[in-house]
Amino acid sequence: MARIGLNLRLVRDRLEMMKFTPVLLTALLLPGCATKVKVTRIEPSREGLHSESISPEGRLEQCLAAAHHAWSRLEKSPSDTEALRDYNSAIARTVGAMSKAGAEPWKAPVRIGDRTLTWKPDPRPDWNPARYEIIPADSLEISGKLVDEREIKPGLGAPLVARRLADQVHEFAPTPHFYYAATAVLRFEGKRCEIAFEDPLNSESVNAAGHRFPLAADYSAPLAMMTEELHPRQLGIPRLLRPERYASTARIARLESYDPNKRVILFVHGLIDSPATWFPLMNHLRADPEIRRNYQFWFFSYPSGYPYPYSASILRHELDQAEHLYPIRKKMTVIGHSMGGCISRLMITDSKRLIWDSMFEVPPEKMPIPPGHLHVLQNSTIFQPRPEIGRVIFISTPHQGSNLAVNWIGRLATRLVKLPEDLLAIGVEESGYERHPKGDLHLRRFPDSVDTLAPNNDFVLALKPIPVRSGVPCHSIIGDRGKGDSPDSSDGVVPYWSSHRRDVVSEKIVPSNHGAQRHPETIREVRRILALDLHPSS
Repeated sequence: MARIGLNLRLVRDRLEMMKFTPVLLTALLLPGCATKVKVTRIEPSREGLHSESISPEGRLEQCLAAAHHAWSRLEKSPSDTEALRDYNSAIARTVGAMSKAGAEPWKAPVRIGDRTLTWKPDPRPDWNPARYEIIPADSLEISGKLVDEREIKPGLGAPLVARRLADQVHEFAPTPHFYYAATAVLRFEGKRCEIAFEDPLNSESVNAAGHRFPLAADYSAPLAMMTEELHPRQLGIPRLLRPERYASTARIARLESYDPNKRVILFVHGLIDSPATWFPLMNHLRADPEIRRNYQFWFFSYPSGYPYPYSASILRHELDQAEHLYPIRKKMTVIGHSMGGCISRLMITDSKRLIWDSMFEVPPEKMPIPPGHLHVLQNSTIFQPRPEIGRVIFISTPHQGSNLAVNWIGRLATRLVKLPEDLLAIGVEESGYERHPKGDLHLRRFPDSVDTLAPNNDFVLALKPIPVRSGVPCHSIIGDRGKGDSPDSSDGVVPYWSSHRRDVVSEKIVPSNHGAQRHPETIREVRRILALDLHPSS
C-alpha cells in the first residue's frame, strides 16, 4: 500500500510538473515574455475651449477658431512656444471634432460657420483618409513593461495614429489593421483652412504660418497600438505547443508604407515569443532621425514550435511573396534574437547537399516518400543564401545549441509540443533512411523547435562547419547577466561558447539576461551597426 501511495504521489507530482512546465519554460527560456503594451484612450484637456455642451458642428467651428488664433500668433512670433502648444492642441481637437461632426473634407470641401475646410491631397497612393480612423496621439495613454520611454518629437502639428483596415491580404499587414504615424497640420488663408496629414517618418520639417518648423511626431503610439493588437501572450506559449493551430500567423509584415528607397530591417523573434519583443528596439530606432530617414521596418512572425529549419523555409517563401509586391532595391539587414538568430543564419548559408548527406543515407531522388513531404525535407536541409540580405545581427543566438534543450526541462517540453500530423508522418517516413554519424539525439519522430536547439542535434552538428555567405557582414550581441565573466559566461539560457562566432566582424557583450534585445547597450550597438551601411568609411 505504501508503494502504491508513493507511485500515486509520483504520478501526481509529474502531472503537476507538466501543468506548470509552460510557465517554467517561459521563465527560463524567455525572461520577460509576459511583458506587454497597454493603450488606454483618455479624454485630453480642452485648454482654450469652452466646456459648455454644444453641437459637434459647433465644437468643430470652435476648434478651427482656436487654431486660427494660434496660427496668427505664430505668424508674428514663430518662437512663441505657448502659441505653438495652443496651435497643436487645437489641431488635435479639430481632428476629433471632425470625426464627431462627420466632416470629410477629402471627399468635398466642408462649410464650417464662415470658414471652408479643405484637404491637401497626399501623393502617397495608399493614403486616403476615408480608409482610416484618425486618432490624436495625445488621447492615448501608453503603459506596460515593454514601454520604457515614449518617443515624442517636439515641433509643429498634432501627432496622430492612422488606423486602417488591412482589407487586402497581400498587403502584409502585421495585424487586422495597419497603424501608421501621421501629423496633422492646418493652414489658413482668409476664410479657407486646409488640413494636411504629413508623414513624420519621411519629413522632418514643415512650412506653416510663413515660417519653417520641425514637424512634431509621436513614434511610439502607432507601434504601441499595433503591439497591443498582436496579443503577444496568445502568440507565445500557444504557438510553441500547438503550432499547426496557429499556422496562419506565419508571415512577414511591414510596419509602414513601403518605400523602395529605404533599406529594410527584418526582425525575427525567438522561441516562445512574438514580434512584440521588438517594441523597445523599434521604438528607440524610430526616434533616430538618420535611421527613420534611411530604414523601414518589417518583421517575421511564426509559430515557434516548428523546427527552426522548417521555419526558415517558411521565411524564404514569405520573402519571395513580399518582394513580388515590394522589390528590394537596397540590401536588407536581418536582426534575429535567440532562435530567430538561428533562422537568420540559414538565410545567408549555402548548404548545397552537405546537411542532407550528413543526415540521410540516400539522395533526395531515392527517398520514396510523398512529393509534398520530400519537398519539406529538401527545403529544410538544402538551401541557398538570400541575395537581398546584406547584413545580419545575431542577438543571444544559440549557434551551437543550448543545454536547456537536452536537460529535463527541454525533454519535457518536447513532449508538450504537438506538431502537425504531416510533419509527424515525415518523421516516420524518413526514419528508415537516417544516418547518425555525429549526434546522439536520435528521435523516432520529426523534431520540434526544442529538438533543433539541442547541441547534439544532427542538424546543428551538420550545419556547424558550413560557412555563411562571403561578403555578408555579421555581428553578435551576447548577454552575460552583468557578471563580466566571458568566455565562461551565459545569458541564463545560451552560454557564450554557443553564441560566439569567429566569423563576425564585431562582438558586443552586454550585461543582460537572455532578453538582450531590449537592453539599452544593445539598442546603442544596433544603432552603431546600422550606421555602417550609411557611412561605410567611418
